[in-house]
Amino acid sequence: MRIGIDLGGTKIEIAALDRRGTMVHRARVPTPAGDYAATLAAVVGLVADAEQMHGPAQAIGIGTPGSISRSTGCIKNSNSVCLNGRNLREDLQNLLGRELRIANDANCFALSEAIDGAGAGSAVVFGVILGTGVGGGLVVNGHLLDGPNGITGEWGHNPLVLDANRTLAAPRPCYCGRVGCVETVLSGPAMAADHAIAEGDLAQPQLTAQQIARRAKAGERSCLQTLERYAQNLAQALAVVINIIDPDVIVLGGGISNIEPLYELVPARWSRWVFSDQVQTRLVRNHHGDSSGVRGAAWLAA
Repeated sequence: MRIGIDLGGTKIEIAALDRRGTMVHRARVPTPAGDYAATLAAVVGLVADAEQMHGPAQAIGIGTPGSISRSTGCIKNSNSVCLNGRNLREDLQNLLGRELRIANDANCFALSEAIDGAGAGSAVVFGVILGTGVGGGLVVNGHLLDGPNGITGEWGHNPLVLDANRTLAAPRPCYCGRVGCVETVLSGPAMAADHAIAEGDLAQPQLTAQQIARRAKAGERSCLQTLERYAQNLAQALAVVINIIDPDVIVLGGGISNIEPLYELVPARWSRWVFSDQVQTRLVRNHHGDSSGVRGAAWLAA
């Protein structure tokens, strides 16, 4: 048995896989907001419960927002800010009494989908998270790439520079301290904000990305236009990824991945920016849904 833990901002989830990849255990608890010590205790408790029911784990992997600094060993760039500056791996290893592996949550998603998900059998898989934030991970021949800086796949914090005839209403500040990051344009809240700005309806509660997608499906013109703008921006941002790593498949995850028209709209538009006479890269929806992150953490342990 190998254990995976998905340490999210709102929930901590644990899963145990047997050697065939079958999930034999799954549980989740709310993340103690802003409380590092309580977060550690919650993880330890989940592991203890799983091992009490199924026996000792062969290995443990953890997916977390942010990444590990090569210079300090501490978490950096996490939007769960109580983790930043903390040596999460060392602290948990001391509490659990064993070694564990840790990776960015988007990396775990990519690994899960590359091993036995929507990208299974492909040599180069780029996993994309489009939700409250934007992240990514890269898997080549079944191996997760991390890089010397621990930031492989972090395309969400590149600037999105649009064509001269397509401009953003206003470049938006990102939590990372920069302005105009891909995340500020392609996250779920960014789609909602774009729609509200286009409609001049800032004083009203904003429609969510999912509501916009449903209204677009029903033929509402303003929502169709918002979805078209989003697809154009996503196509241009992913074209940069294709130009650099040329993946066989790009797998979408997060709430935005459930917007079905994107799988036709985006590939129909990205060739404009891809440096090739044809684009063979496939854009697909994830196979494991919200289990991908925790499954990937378990595969990481393997």
